[in-house]
Amino acid sequence: MRIKSLTARVLLLTTVWSTVALVVIGLLISTLYRKSAERGFQDLLRAQLYNVINSVTIGDQGALSGSPQLGDLRFAQPKTGWYWVVEPLGTYTTAPLVSPSLGSAVIPVPSVVEAPFDKNYERYYQVTDASGNRVQVAETEVVLDTDGRAARFRVTGNVDVVEDDVRTFSHSLYLALAGFGVGSLIVNALAILYGLKPLDKARAALERIRAGESEQLKGDFPREILPLANEVNALIDSNRRIVERARMQVGNLAHSLKTPIAVLLNEARVLEKPHGELVRSQAESMQGQVQSYLNRARIAAQRESVLARTEAEPALERLVRVMRRLNIETEFDLVVSPPHLAVAMEQQDLEETVGNLLENAARFAKSRVRLTAVEAGEEVKGAGASARRHWVELAVEDDGPGLEPDQIREALKRGRRLDESKPGTGLGLSIVTEISNEYQGRLELSRGEWGGLKAKLILPGVTKDVA
Repeated sequence: MRIKSLTARVLLLTTVWSTVALVVIGLLISTLYRKSAERGFQDLLRAQLYNVINSVTIGDQGALSGSPQLGDLRFAQPKTGWYWVVEPLGTYTTAPLVSPSLGSAVIPVPSVVEAPFDKNYERYYQVTDASGNRVQVAETEVVLDTDGRAARFRVTGNVDVVEDDVRTFSHSLYLALAGFGVGSLIVNALAILYGLKPLDKARAALERIRAGESEQLKGDFPREILPLANEVNALIDSNRRIVERARMQVGNLAHSLKTPIAVLLNEARVLEKPHGELVRSQAESMQGQVQSYLNRARIAAQRESVLARTEAEPALERLVRVMRRLNIETEFDLVVSPPHLAVAMEQQDLEETVGNLLENAARFAKSRVRLTAVEAGEEVKGAGASARRHWVELAVEDDGPGLEPDQIREALKRGRRLDESKPGTGLGLSIVTEISNEYQGRLELSRGEWGGLKAKLILPGVTKDVA
C-alpha cells in the first residue's frame, strides 16, 4: 500500500532503519562479548591448569603428591562441573589425584584425533560429566622428574557460567538498546514533526485559498519553502490576471455584438411575417450561440483557478425564488445537503446551468419541480477526467411527461427542440452540457421517480482536504 503522508514515510523509514540498526548492533555486541567471555573462560582454565601443575610432584616412593589450592570453593563442592585431575603416564603405576568435587566420577576423554594438541601441547574440548554438566576441559601432559616420569593434567570448568554471563549481559544490552531505540524514535518523531511543521502551515494557507478566505499563500515560511510559496503566489497572480483579461475581452466582444444583434431583432419585427420570423429566429440562434462561445472562452480562461468557489445554497435559493415568481402555478422544492456545500465554479456559470435546467423543468412540469444539491456518491467520485477528488451532484426533477432514451439523445443535440409548441431556441441543454464539460463535469438525463425528466449534473466541489 502506498503511503501518501510525507510525515508517515519519514517516520516509517526512520523506524525501520533504527530497528534494523539496533538489532544488528545488539547481535554484534552480544557476539563479540560471547567470544570475549569464552576466551577469558579458556584463559582462566589454562591458569588453573598450571596452578595444578605447579602444586603436584612425584615423591620418593613414586606416588603423585600435592594438594592444589586454586582459591575456588567450586573445586571442593561435588557435581559443580569444576574439577581437576592428575593421572600418571608411562610404565609406573600410582593412584591419580582428583579434586574433592569430582570424587569417584570419571571425566570422558576424547581421542587425540578428535581433539588434537596445539603447538603448546595443550588441548581444549567440551564434554558432559556424570552429573550432566557441560564442561570445558583444559588438558596437557608434563614430565615431572629427571627419570622421565610424566602425568596428564586436566582442569574443567562449567560452561553454564559463560552462558549465564552472556545471557545476563545480552538481556541488559537488549533492554538498554530497546530503551535507547524507543527514546531515539520519540526524539526523531518530534524532530520530524517540528521540521515538517511549516508544510502544515503551507497546507493550511492553501486550504484558505481553496475556501475563498484568502487570495495569496501567506505565512512565515523557512528558506526551503519560501521559494515554493513565492512561486505559488506568482502563479495565482498570473491566473487572476488571465481571468480578468479574458473577462474583459469577453465583455468587449459581447458589447460589440450586442448592438448589431439588437438591430437585427428590431428589424425582424417590422418585416413581413414569414421573413421576419425567419430573421428573428436566426438572430436569436446567433445570439445564443455567441453567448455560448463567449461563456466557453471565459470558462476556459479560469477553469483551473483555485479561486473559483460558489456557495450552493444561497445561489440556488435565488434561482428558485425567481422561478417561483415566474411560474406561480408550479411548486418548487429545494434541498441542499450539507448546508455549506460549495461548488468549484463561478457563480455566473452555476446559475446559468441550473437556471437552464429549471426553465426546462418548469416548461414541461405539470405542477412540481424539485432541485437537490448533495455530495456525490462513491460511484461517481472517480468518474470523468478531472483530477479533483470531491464532487457535487445537482439534480432537477419534474413531474412532466419525461423523455425516452432516444429522445434524450436528440435533446442533447445543439439547437434540437423536441416540442416545437414550447418557446425556446433549443440551446439550453447544449449550453448546460458545454459549461459542465468545461469544468470537467457532466450532464445526465433520465426518467425520475415522478415519471418526468431528471437532469443530473456532476460538478467539481470544494474540499479542504488539499494535502
